[in-house]
Parts: sequence; structure tokens; C-alpha cells
Amino acid sequence: MSYDYLKLWEPMKINKMRLRNRIMLSAMGTFTPMQDGTDSEEGIRYYEERAKGGAGLIMTGAMFLSEKTAQGGPTLNLYSTRAIPKATVMVERVHRWGAKICLQLSCGTGRNGMPDIGERVPISSSPNPAFYNPEMICRPLEVSEIKDIMKEFATAASFALNAGFDAVEIHGHAGYLIDQFISPEWNTRTDEYGGSWENRTRFATEIVESIRNVVGPNFPIIFRISLDHMFKGGRTLEDSMPIIELLEKAGVDAFDIDSGCYETMDYIFPTCYTGEACMAYVCEEARKHVSVPIINAGNHSMETAVDLLESGNADIISFGRQLIADPQFPNKLKAGHREDVRPCIICNEECIGRIFGRLTQLSCTVNPNTGFETHMEVTKLAEEKKVVVIGAGPGGLEAARTAAIRGCKVTIYEATDIIGGTFGRIASPSFKKRIRELIKWYGVQLDKLGVEIKLNTKVGLDDPCLVNADEIFVATGSVPFVPNIEGKDNKKVIDVTAAHVNGVEGQNVVICGGGLSGCDTALELAMQDKDVTIVEMLDACARDVMPINKISLDRMLAEYKVNILTSTKVVGITDEGVKVEKADGTTEVIPADNVITAFGQRPNHTLADAIADKYPLKTTLIGDCQKTSKAGNAIREGYYAAMALQ
Repeated sequence: MSYDYLKLWEPMKINKMRLRNRIMLSAMGTFTPMQDGTDSEEGIRYYEERAKGGAGLIMTGAMFLSEKTAQGGPTLNLYSTRAIPKATVMVERVHRWGAKICLQLSCGTGRNGMPDIGERVPISSSPNPAFYNPEMICRPLEVSEIKDIMKEFATAASFALNAGFDAVEIHGHAGYLIDQFISPEWNTRTDEYGGSWENRTRFATEIVESIRNVVGPNFPIIFRISLDHMFKGGRTLEDSMPIIELLEKAGVDAFDIDSGCYETMDYIFPTCYTGEACMAYVCEEARKHVSVPIINAGNHSMETAVDLLESGNADIISFGRQLIADPQFPNKLKAGHREDVRPCIICNEECIGRIFGRLTQLSCTVNPNTGFETHMEVTKLAEEKKVVVIGAGPGGLEAARTAAIRGCKVTIYEATDIIGGTFGRIASPSFKKRIRELIKWYGVQLDKLGVEIKLNTKVGLDDPCLVNADEIFVATGSVPFVPNIEGKDNKKVIDVTAAHVNGVEGQNVVICGGGLSGCDTALELAMQDKDVTIVEMLDACARDVMPINKISLDRMLAEYKVNILTSTKVVGITDEGVKVEKADGTTEVIPADNVITAFGQRPNHTLADAIADKYPLKTTLIGDCQKTSKAGNAIREGYYAAMALQ
């Protein structure tokens, strides 16, 4: 189906703020602000690049009112005038490209806060169990403290005006502190801030009033709220309707809506398993209850964005990780070059994964330039170099693309008949659609850049292409690891990569290995109505999966009734099935029509090492041929290899 994207370019207003289009950068923490409460050059440039790329509205990540209530990552210091000058620089650099910028305000995470950040005991609306440590009971806010928070919102609103922001957004989302007041699940107060839904919403409406008293009638106030918590006991879509009606009466100019909370965290940070436009469903009902503009987020593609806008149920589409992956995508789309848009693969690894796992600033699996725009501008070399790339997996493809942009004459040699490597070959499930799109994107870009790709071509150590090359990038990837178990050559045995490429005919399938590859394969086959068992020797499956993604994966494996045997070792494969040894030492045979080996990968290093040894002055090894890792590591190493050329 072909799409007319013109709907995305229609201008619109929120209160008196006119936007050039319907594309918004989602609010996402960047972990770029510095200790003095100002954003770093990296953070400012990050926002500027998305404005330059054509987004109509730039939403900052949540900025906390004070250290006491924050219990989260570093943000702008909204309670100090010292931070205003640098914030003004951010605003002006966004305005320079024709975009508007909105400051998102938050009074904190409440029960979702991490202990030892901010107050020792998290604050909340009521004595709720802390999310990360349910044995710790949160301290309910006193009424006097609530009044202080209202003053802090007024101070933050004044900060926004002085710095030149075009709007403010109140973060009432994700089960954070404001949401803890609104929802009966977390609000058991008996004073004027608890009880009836009107009382529970009082905290939020007073925030709106506090801000409005500072900014006046024409300045846009947006409210971000989850309309469906998606867990038993949480607020439902129906419950949320009178709340947004009341908030509109209180003075909210637009609603930024979706679903989920920390109990359903894989909707706060949607995964590839939740699908595209996974939270668009909340818009239809919301449209019936409010008259102000509606913004929606949730794994949108450009096509689902158009569909939702044309339905009339939303007015602005919020793109988060897609604008991380390709800040220029609005301009590319506007120019009629959809094929040039680099897709986000919804992996969560190098954006929220870096923040959660390493407490460092966000970047991107498919766009290593994200967060480092200031330091890694791709510039042309003074003289053309002949670059040979061996292997067309993600690392080799990125090395070739970046080297070609830098003016090199690049040739890729790939031993198989397709590009993408193992990463591309295992992308057969519906939930890996974006990976297939990424490989296709690389093919289009390399063709436009004039990169020659020689498929079905193996390179020998003395090949003239190596002798004549100025630089050699070796990205031969990895190969399957299969332990020396009895029956591994049985005709029933299929390598996990071959299972994706050729399909699986049998009904009863046993998968040996419960890492990400094994679990994804199990889910794909179960979605085809096959009976699937995973055998994993460790005490849990998917231990190598990014924790937020694991929430979705575990839920779907259960939904599709995949049988999971942990603490169980594969000791042999027979004509009947898989012989396993349990933790208690007993053995049994699990019947199987097909047995898929997913024990993991090992570096395909023989040729790589030989080339590096023979041509040490011009060889760079990339990705899994050195150490097996995830695709993002290979892409980053490929990018760095090409960027290091001099």
C-alpha cells in the first residue's frame, strides 16, 4: 500500500502555539545534563539535530522540580536562575531550525524512585510499597509539602518563560507521583487529595492552576497521562475519561496520551513484541471526551502515524526512538524519500538500555552518532581511499556506508547470497520486521553511494583485492556453537539460523538453548501453532535479553504456551527426541519431530586473524569476529572504523 504523507505536514495550533507539522519528538531522558543543572553541549545538540531534521515540536525529557522529589536521572535545575542562560541557548538553537520546544515538568517518580537517590525513603501519595523494593514503604506527602510543590511548579513555569520555551508539559504519566495521586490503586488518602476521583485529581488540577497563574491564558499547557495502566487494579480507559474532562476544564490545552505504567513497563518503553502503534487504541475514546488536541505515542511508523491522523482520533504523533535512529526522517519524508529513512529496530538496547543498565547518556543501536553529534560529524577525507570490507553483516554494512560517505571507493565481499549476515537471516518473525527494513535500507543506501557488493565471493589471504586495498575492514561475524553431544548430527537437528531461513516442518519442536535467539525462535514457531519446548541448562531463560524486552518476551512465551524447561541439560539427541538431564540427576527423552540447536555463537576469526596478521597496518577487525556481541556493537565498531580513517 502506498501512502500519502501530506497529513503529517499540516500545521496546527496548541493554544496560541503554531506548529509547522504533526511530528513531535517524544519526551525521553537523555542523561546529558551536568551537575550544575545545565544541559551539556551533547544534550543541546541532540535536541537541535531533531529540530534541524524537521520535527515540528521538540519535547524535552522530564525535568524535575527539585532534588528532593526527583529520584531519577540528571535534569535541568529548574529552581535556579543560574540554569536559565544555558536553557535559553537550547531553545534558540531549536528555534533556529523552525521548530517549537516544550519543557516537560515533573514533581518526581514517587514510589517508582530508586532508593538512595533523593530522599532515602521514596515519597508518594500514600504509604505505598516502593516499586523497586516492595519491602520499603513510601512516605506520604504532607499537605504542606503539596503546597510547596505547587510553588515549585510556579517557579518552573517562570523558568520556562524566561528561557523562551514555547510550552510546558506536565508529566502525569507512567505511575509517577502525579499518577499516584490520581489512581485509587496508589491513593488511599482521606483528606482533600483522596477519596473521590475529583479529590484524587485535585493534585493535578492545582498544578495546572499554579502554572496557569504564571504563564497567562495564551501559553500552552500540555498534560501527559496514561489512560490505561494495563494491569489488574490499575486505572482503566473508562476510569480515565472523567479525569481528562476535568483537566481540560482546569486549563489543559492538549493531552499527550498512551497506556502503561511501571507494572507494565514494556509499554512505557514499547518493545518489538508489542508491535507498531501499540497504544493508538486509547485515542478513539479520548476524542469523545475532550475537545483539545491529542498527541499519541507508541512504536509508530510513518504509516501508522498517517493512519491515526486520518482517523481524526489524534492530532500529533510522538516519535521517540525513530527520531533517535534518524533525526532527519521528517525532512527525508517531506522530500519524497521514504526509502532513505533509517528505521528504528525497537531494540531498546542503546537508548533506554544504556540509561537503565549503565547510567550513561542515550545513544542508538543503528545510529552511533546519536548523543555524539558534536564530536562525530562525518566529513570527507582529503584523498580517496580504496576500502575492502569482508562480510556484509551489520558491522560491515555500516563500515562500508560511512566510508563511502567519507569519499572512499568501497567494495564489499560477502560469502553468501544476501547481505545482512546472521542478524538479517534470523529476522524472519513478524516482530523482527524492522530488522528486515534496516537491512533493506542498507542495501538502498550502499547502492546510492556506489558501493560495489560482490555476493557469493570468498576472499583468500593472497587475494589481489587485499594487496591493493588502502584499508581492510574484516567483519566475518560468528558461527554457531554446538557442544560435542551425542546425536548432534542426527537428521532431525536444525541449526537455529537454518530454521529461520528454511522454516521448520515438524509439529513438535525442541529448542536446545534458551537465550534470546532460542526464545525468539520458540515464539515464532509457537505463533505458527507448533508445539515448542525450550531446554535451558541455567535457572532462567532469556538472561541475555534487555530487561524491558524480557517482560514482553516472557509474557508472549506464556501466552503462546511455550514449554520451558530450565536447570535442564541437553545430553543427547536420538531419533525419538532430545535426551535431557534434570537438576536432580534424572534423565528423560523429550519427543521431537525437529530439534533446533541454539547454544550460541562463537567468533568466526580464522580468516580475520590471518588477514590482520598479514596486513597489520591496514586491517581493522569489526564485530563478532573478535567477540560475539549484539548487532549494535558491530554497527558501532563499523562506524568507528570508517570514522577513524585519515
